[in-house]
Amino acid sequence: MPEALIIGFGKSGVAAARLLKQEGWEVELCDSSTSPTLLEQQQKLASEHITVKLGNTPEFTDSDISKLIVVSPGVPWDIPILAKARELGIETIGEMELAWRNLQDIPWVAITGTNGKTTTTALTAAIFQTAGLNAPACGNIGYAACEVALSPKKPDWIIGELSSYQIESSVTLAPRIGIWTTFTPDHLARHKTLENYYNIKAKLLHNSQIQIFNGDDAYLSKLGLNHWPNAYWTSVKGQEFLIGEKGFYIENGWVIEKITATPQPIVEVSALRMVGEHNQQNLLMSVAAARLAGIDITAISQAVREFPGVPHRLEHICTWQGIDFINDSKATNYDAAEVGLASVQSPAILIAGGEAKAGDDTAWLAQIQAKAAAVLLIGNAAPAFAKRLEEVGYSNYQIVETMENALPMSAELAKKHQVSVVLLSPACASFDQYPNFEMRGEDFRQLCQKYLVS
Repeated sequence: MPEALIIGFGKSGVAAARLLKQEGWEVELCDSSTSPTLLEQQQKLASEHITVKLGNTPEFTDSDISKLIVVSPGVPWDIPILAKARELGIETIGEMELAWRNLQDIPWVAITGTNGKTTTTALTAAIFQTAGLNAPACGNIGYAACEVALSPKKPDWIIGELSSYQIESSVTLAPRIGIWTTFTPDHLARHKTLENYYNIKAKLLHNSQIQIFNGDDAYLSKLGLNHWPNAYWTSVKGQEFLIGEKGFYIENGWVIEKITATPQPIVEVSALRMVGEHNQQNLLMSVAAARLAGIDITAISQAVREFPGVPHRLEHICTWQGIDFINDSKATNYDAAEVGLASVQSPAILIAGGEAKAGDDTAWLAQIQAKAAAVLLIGNAAPAFAKRLEEVGYSNYQIVETMENALPMSAELAKKHQVSVVLLSPACASFDQYPNFEMRGEDFRQLCQKYLVS
């Protein structure tokens, strides 16, 4: 019986373990952490004859050469034990690659990018599903990819959101359609250089039969046709800004398709309920994928009109005394937070902070100066953010440490400054105070319920 070791006990790791077990592998799953939740899951998997070792970091020797190692997305690809395994010639792949090996006879739309990929993935899946296709969203959103592979019902399409971590550990993944939404510095603590980060994402697009790019992205548009001669480009600015002869753009309030000599209107931009120019870019890329997959205009129009948006991304939580409370917890870097602030009515009360990431905060700080009546700072980044605000001459901030403190204070300040929006848009990861950005957004939602609704 072949042996497999899964490293990382998240949703993806569990799905990978079950998939391999189903295929007749002897499976062991290990994770360096221990928690009551993991212990509970450990017992459940033991009943499925999957061994789980918690608080465990494996060691490899030449005798392990016949094993397969599958790595969960959250486990860094370059940690010493994985480097050693690859050195020994032990086959080491990511969970996404394992799913691909089981689903490669199905066409994939694979979506990557620093920002915008979750909305683009969710909207693309919604369009395909409205067209009557079994097209689950998976990867960084929805199901783990191996969960889709476990499903007895075979999908028509896979709509996958892929982070750089998932691409890095995917050896042969080759989608029918690849989408690159945006590119700005992110995850540099893991990838070290911008060039490494770019090359990882570029690998996915090079492996894709059809390539779609956001032509309004400053970095990607500079590369243009020199690097990507056969790609379809998009632009919210109109046909004259379209890179190359084929693509999708916005003109006179419509998404226009230009694949043949005669441009064709597809859907009105106003059909999309989400605010902001960045969401118009996401709309263009989703429509491009749908059209290039052969989906008709009626289904696209219906799906766009009915699309509710994405949780934790400019999500409207409640209106209290005429003030909108908006959850943008998914804004985990400066670029996403800048877009969040640019998308709401000004002036706004901003709640920001968490675990800071490397990146250029210049445009974000300028947006704060232009649009924020006051800033409430939470988490580990609060002192450093306060210092940066002082340096650019912005003094209307307070360090409040926690969301519990920030929420009632934001309501008071909103009334005092007569603003119409309170925006949680942290510009930070969440790991100093929360397990993930979703839990941070849920905390914001619950505090709104506690202080404002009840």
